[in-house]
Amino acid sequence: MISYRPFYQTLLKRNMTEYHLIYKEGISANILHRMKHGKNITMKTLDTLCFILDCDVSDIVEYVREQ
Repeated sequence: MISYRPFYQTLLKRNMTEYHLIYKEGISANILHRMKHGKNITMKTLDTLCFILDCDVSDIVEYVREQ
């Protein structure tokens, strides 16, 4: 299962809010909603978030094994 938990930790480290991503960086509120609910996002979105946050993919997503 893919988890976006690292994304929220990275936002905190960068002192950035979801508001900033939506209104200053042009990230769709729907994308953040999808992430919050563990839904899929595109690789393009992942690339854009990595660029905005100046981070690696592992700073946004992680794989968690289901037990």
